[in-house]
Order: sequence, then C-alpha cells, then structure tokens
Amino acid sequence: MSIRIYTLTHKNFEIPKDPMYVPLQVGRATKDDLGYLCDNTGDNISEKNCYYSELTGIYWIWRNVHDLDYVGVCHYRRYLINEHGKIFTKPELLQILQKVDVITTKRVKLRMPYYDGYKKTHHIENLDVTGMVIKELYPDYYPTFERLIHGEETYFGNIMISKKEVFDSYAKWLFTIFFEVEKRVAIDSYDDYHKRVFGFISEILLLVWIRVNKLSVYECRVGMIGEKAETREMKETLARYFQKKDISGAKSYFLSCLKNRPDVLMEASDITGELKLCMQVIATCELELQQQQSCILDELSEFHELMHFFHQLNDTVEHVRKNEWIREDVSFLTKQFLSEEAIQTAVHVLSQNKQEEQETRKKITDIRQKE
Repeated sequence: MSIRIYTLTHKNFEIPKDPMYVPLQVGRATKDDLGYLCDNTGDNISEKNCYYSELTGIYWIWRNVHDLDYVGVCHYRRYLINEHGKIFTKPELLQILQKVDVITTKRVKLRMPYYDGYKKTHHIENLDVTGMVIKELYPDYYPTFERLIHGEETYFGNIMISKKEVFDSYAKWLFTIFFEVEKRVAIDSYDDYHKRVFGFISEILLLVWIRVNKLSVYECRVGMIGEKAETREMKETLARYFQKKDISGAKSYFLSCLKNRPDVLMEASDITGELKLCMQVIATCELELQQQQSCILDELSEFHELMHFFHQLNDTVEHVRKNEWIREDVSFLTKQFLSEEAIQTAVHVLSQNKQEEQETRKKITDIRQKE
C-alpha cells in the first residue's frame, strides 16, 4: 500500500530521513524557490497562499496527486507522533489506517466557545459568512457547524492522514465552501496575519466534516520540532525586562507583540507555555505593586527561576482545585515569599468559573492558616 506524507513548508528545514515525508513548498507563486516540490504547478491556487496558508498545499495534493492509496499532510515543525514521542513510520500508520478513517491531532480544549474566541481575535463576519454558505450549499452540515462553533473544542493545524479518496472528498467539500465565501468577503485590507482567514476557519471545519460523516478517528499528539523564532525573541526580551524589574515595560512590549501576532499564545507557538507564564508574572507583579508589597522579582529575577516557580505554583493550585494536594503542595503554599497576589492570579487563571475560583481560594486559605 502506497502512502506519502507531504511536509508543508514556507522555509528551509531539516527534512526527516524517512522518505515517506516529502517537503512541499506552499505559496511558491509569490516566494523564492526553496528547492523542494512546489504548489504552483498543475492545477493550483498557490498565489492565494496569503489567504489560504497551508491549504494551498492541500489543494495541490487533491488536484495533482493520483498515485497514492493513502496521503497525509503535516508541517515543517509539526508532526503527528506515536505514543513514544517519535514521528510515525509507514508500518505504524498503515496498521492504524486499517482500523480508522482519519488520523489527526488531538482536539484542542478551549477555555471559551470557539465562536467567542474567534470573535475576540479575528473578523467574525468571515465565520458568519462561512456558516451562511454551508447552510446554502450543504444544509445537512449546518446544524453540526452551528453546534461546534458554539462548543469548546477544535482540531488545529490542518494536519491529517487518510485514504486518498477520503482526503479528496474532504478537500472538494472544503474548497467548494471557501471559494464561495471568498466571493462574499473583503479581506485585502487586513494585515498579513488576519488575511489567513481560510487557514484559520478550516481547522474547525475538519471537525465538522468528520462528525457529519461519522468517520472513525485516531487522535494523536503533535511533536514540535524547535521553537518559533518570534517566540524565542519574545521570551529573551521579556527576560531582560524581568531582570530590570520593569513590569510596565514588559507589559507594553507583550501587548504590542500580541496585537501584531495574536497567535503567539496558541499551543502551536507557545509550545512550552512560558509566554502564558510571562503574562501571569506580569499580572502578579502588578497586583503586588498595587498593594505596595515587595514584588516576586525581588526574590526571583532570572527567567528560568521564574518559570520554574510559576510552573510549580500552577501545579499546586491545580492539585488543590481537584482536591488532590499532597504534603509538597502544602509546603509550597507556605513559602515565605509566596504572596496572596500570586495565588490570586494563579487561581483566576486555572478556574473554570467564579464559583470554582472562590472555592479554590478558600481551600488554599484554610491550608495556609493551618500551617
């Protein structure tokens, strides 16, 4: 059985040694040639890469590849990985594909309904128009679309592996919708990030398509190869602000980065979770300074020390929230320089609702008072 995984990329990268993984440069119509197979040959939409992102590669595979039994797509930094944390081999994939229709990422559990999150960081009218087009062209899909966009889960990354006919069926459905949406929306005035409308919306549409067609799915983790340069630069800059105890400067810098790149906090960018912890450091220090107390940065100013401390704080709060705390958690909660403001911020970040937040705060107060 033939199988090929196309590794979609827009830059040079270290190619996996397994020949099953084949690099495919996306957006080649408007970019320099990297020396890989490109998406601007045959039937293609390569010039629309600024709107469709990695989907121009998916379109190219759908329309131009006809010699495979199974096909998949991943990214130059993101690969589906097995239970041992290694990228899949051909025998492993073929064994799984004998039992399921699609292999893809684990669903992302959101902290708010997908619709609300999209509205917060994107132009919501594009998602609304997508819904209208689905209702017109594929009315049987619309109830599931409505339910899922108001739910709190999605797939991410447009990463999948399946039989070629399954892949083609999905691509035909997806691009029929998007080509109609494209006629009805005006996105040329957006910045480069927000222009990637179809790349973003397609992630939840994969979930819609799978649910409606009642396909069996094997969900697995995504292995990240290296850290984005933008993420590394942000952390290095924030580390310098923390060393100088310049909370105002750190906050201004963070917000300016977030405005230009709202995706920096997504799991695929913030793979260590340390940018989220940096936000927590800033919020904690602001509260401490408002109360005219000593700041956590007076005790811990080195970046790795701060990250370790806040990781431990969040783990401890999570244990208390779930009524699973142990002696080590009690010891941590009674640290001399652990402020009420640090606890307050951590509890707020980790709580699902206001009632849970209040209950967790009370549990922690009781633990601290007993020691």
